[in-house]
Amino acid sequence: MGFPDYASFDGLGLAALVRKGEVSPAELAEEAIARIERHNPSINAIILKLYDLGREMAKSPADGPFKGVPFLLKDAFGDIKGYPSRLGSRFRANTPATEDSDLAKRFRASGLTFLGKTNVPEFTLLPTTESALYGPARNPWNVKHSTGGSSGGSSAAVAAGIVPLAHANDSGGSIRIPASSCGVVGLKPTRARTSLGPDYGDVLSGLCHEHVVTRTVRDCAAMLDCIHGQEPGAPYVAPPVERPFLEEVSRAPGKLRIAFSKVNAAGTPLHPENVKAVEQVAAKLASLGHDVDEAMPPLKPEEPGSLFLPIWAAWLASEIDLETARRGRGPKDDELEPLTRGLWEIGKTITASQYLILVKEAQGLGRRLGQFMTKHDVWLTPTLASPPIPLGLINVNEPDPFAAFAPAVDYVPFTPIQNITGQPAMSLPLCMSSDGLPIGMMFSARFGDEATLFRLAAQLEQEMPWKDRHPSIWN
Repeated sequence: MGFPDYASFDGLGLAALVRKGEVSPAELAEEAIARIERHNPSINAIILKLYDLGREMAKSPADGPFKGVPFLLKDAFGDIKGYPSRLGSRFRANTPATEDSDLAKRFRASGLTFLGKTNVPEFTLLPTTESALYGPARNPWNVKHSTGGSSGGSSAAVAAGIVPLAHANDSGGSIRIPASSCGVVGLKPTRARTSLGPDYGDVLSGLCHEHVVTRTVRDCAAMLDCIHGQEPGAPYVAPPVERPFLEEVSRAPGKLRIAFSKVNAAGTPLHPENVKAVEQVAAKLASLGHDVDEAMPPLKPEEPGSLFLPIWAAWLASEIDLETARRGRGPKDDELEPLTRGLWEIGKTITASQYLILVKEAQGLGRRLGQFMTKHDVWLTPTLASPPIPLGLINVNEPDPFAAFAPAVDYVPFTPIQNITGQPAMSLPLCMSSDGLPIGMMFSARFGDEATLFRLAAQLEQEMPWKDRHPSIWN
């Protein structure tokens, strides 16, 4: 039968149709499955199909805000009982999880229907989604370009109209980079706003955060209402919220003090199209009555990379050690990509003392950014330094991580900062390049202040709407 208007509805919109009896969860599941079958061969966004599970869930979905809405989990920390999470690595055993993660339980309670798992780079290391295990995810706007990473499969599926929202996580930009690249909404919440349990108290000393990518601001807010809050025994908690995030979407932001930047920490200008885009958005914000000025936080020229890369290398070493213990052996030569192996070798050389010094320096960066945010309500930058990069620019077969990451060093000058500081940050699909690729704008707020981001994002969604802008494979 089909549902030709399916992609014109966001998640809350589809759930409203379910509640009215205008469509059933089973019909929505079949429409999403049909779209996976139609579009996935060209974009490679879904790497594990869970159709039987989804059809079973659709028979009696939980009566939550997203009742009956099709959904995809990321192949990283999206653990559900009976199915594996491989983090895009041949070394990760194809072993089913023994229980749902805290996050998956909350996704279930919101009413979602799980239909698959999405593509990721190996161990979620890259700002692009390309791996030897799964092959590259391809950008629906131009399949020769990257989806971003590491939530590239999720973002591509949402951008292509397969599902209205999908699981994503962010340890250095992995929600916001693909949201920008694919033209969707991506919020990295405040540190500890969402749970990483039961297997982790935190990941990367607080750098990792869980949420979703969506097409609308209200879906982003409503899902955060469903999943925020820590489980007993969490190592730390986020500040309490004043009201539901969905209510913030309907509240005016008031006059905000907004700083914007168009150079990186070393003072290097960004790509001309991204500079033009951030200037356009800054001018729009000023016209809406906000107090806008160009300013840059007190960053050192080498930041955030000087902190970010060694912390990531040490975490990777710990993950490979854990998998080695589970499997009773280390990785074979063909089980790690050369880039991953090279970063692992670096990680093994970082001592406990050196790691704690890195954490101390990261906390110092957080204090500097905190002082900057006492004078500004929001910091605006382009999410990325340029439009989406071509596939293959980052060579996963290069064993020298510094050589492999060289093309990407200047590509992601801002997103790791908020992982280090714990601040919430949101990428909005406000602009397009001259050759038709999305250019996201990133808005950062004070620690714990997602409310300001939702209010401002809703205002911009109305003033600079992206609702009717989508790639050609949409239908």
